[in-house]
Amino acid sequence: MSKVYIHSFDTNIGKINTAATDKGLALLTLPAESKSYFNKKLKEIFPDYEILDGGKINKQTEKEIKAYLSGKLKKFRVKLDPMGTPFQTKVLKEVARIPYGKTKTYGQIAKLINNPGAFRAVGTANAQNRIPIIIPCHRVVALNGLGGYGGGLTLKKKLLNLEMNLEKL
Repeated sequence: MSKVYIHSFDTNIGKINTAATDKGLALLTLPAESKSYFNKKLKEIFPDYEILDGGKINKQTEKEIKAYLSGKLKKFRVKLDPMGTPFQTKVLKEVARIPYGKTKTYGQIAKLINNPGAFRAVGTANAQNRIPIIIPCHRVVALNGLGGYGGGLTLKKKLLNLEMNLEKL
């Protein structure tokens, strides 16, 4: 039976829950998302997995997230095990390339994946990102504003401000 390791930790933005396989981090929920939401996603993504506490990848994720939120880490190194449709994977690979402190619009991402009319679908794929912050969907913005964010617009603004050295968290 395959295993998934889970972990929860407190940060300066609130509690974060993570789940990792032996391949890498597969799920990260933000403070606005409840523990019951995390448990629901676990059952949905890993229906036949044995669920265990801990795991090296989760501990590394905690260390890196805390360093990022304190302004000391600009590039994550934790191994990832992203899951999704081929389109979601393509979008999130492009999102992962957005440098720290920079943003791109949904339309720019759509063009970069050679599907210029798919800006709404890019937004949907972004909304389904299971590894936010590390796959930095907060760096994707609308042409005329912030766009959306699963963790809430207040958190999206905080993360962008942190990266642009506008404020400390």
